[in-house]
Amino acid sequence: MEYRVNRRTGERISVLGLGSSSIASAGEAEGIETLRLAFEKGINYFDLATAESDNFPLFGKALAGVREKIRYQLHLGADYGPGKSYGWTVELDKARRSLDWQLKALGTDYIDYGFIHCLDELADWEQYQKNGLLDYLLELKKAGVVRHIGLSSHTPALANRVLDTGLVDMLMFSINPAYDYSHGEYAKGSGSERMALYRRCEAEGVGISVMKPFSSGQLLDGKTSPFGVALSEYQCIQYALDRPGVLTVLPGVGGKAELTRVLGYFDAGEAERDYSAISAITPRDMEGTCVYCNHCQPCPAGLDVGLINKYYDLARAGDALAADHYRTLSVQADACIACGHCNSRCPFHVDQAARMEEIRRYFAG
Repeated sequence: MEYRVNRRTGERISVLGLGSSSIASAGEAEGIETLRLAFEKGINYFDLATAESDNFPLFGKALAGVREKIRYQLHLGADYGPGKSYGWTVELDKARRSLDWQLKALGTDYIDYGFIHCLDELADWEQYQKNGLLDYLLELKKAGVVRHIGLSSHTPALANRVLDTGLVDMLMFSINPAYDYSHGEYAKGSGSERMALYRRCEAEGVGISVMKPFSSGQLLDGKTSPFGVALSEYQCIQYALDRPGVLTVLPGVGGKAELTRVLGYFDAGEAERDYSAISAITPRDMEGTCVYCNHCQPCPAGLDVGLINKYYDLARAGDALAADHYRTLSVQADACIACGHCNSRCPFHVDQAARMEEIRRYFAG
């Protein structure tokens, strides 16, 4: 397992976490075994915005003995109870009862990341505040029941609005090549607007946990993929992990076999993770934009082209740490020999030689 640190909380989070919607479909015994196997393999981050309430007791039974070693995302505004399917609410009493039930079902008395749940419209955010849900969440944090605050959303504009409060330590956002390239139900915001959100999170130290990494399975089937070919789970995971700010990707699994397949990401080679096929439908506002895929490698001069681009973009977004990281690189943009190797290989038509000169001037200034 690999881990990334949430700079706002200092916590190490596994780059692969787990969503929870499918786990009960395996049956109680296998569901418990699957969750325990996930922990044994190093997964320490679990999201509980799930389809069915039956999933909660499975987590309680499977992970009660290792509670201090794992992190739960629980959502204030997600409505659950005995035998209930998922519901969404901005009614305080209903949200409070649901959260109390979730804690009891999980066998825990605290929440690692208490989430402002699934806000996509400004009116949702206004109601969340007006009805007292935000105040209640802040009370829980003051009391130590909630340790950190998160937000789940599919909409960049709304996410930015809530980030402006300074309250958010973790953003749960839907990231995959389809949505970023304006295809699918939750493809909200332009490609450049979405990338700006990711860069903002990186610059401000807000971690991103990724929901819907496979676009609800759309990307895994050549008949439904907007790119004309099926992408693999490993390509989608790599794509999400390459976005700025991302700490963990949360695929849902329905049993041990699916979990084992997803964990195969760590044994996959570069070719199996390469997602350059998405360049076939690069949106106009993203044409010529480096997406840090490093498909251009190897560089004859030894530059890590993707990383240099990422540090530059983040530095321009106000991330002082990114500028420091750039300056510690052993090979910087000024080493570019303008051979054109990267330009000829870039599936997104970036003039990397020109970018290296632009980056050199920026950091020299």
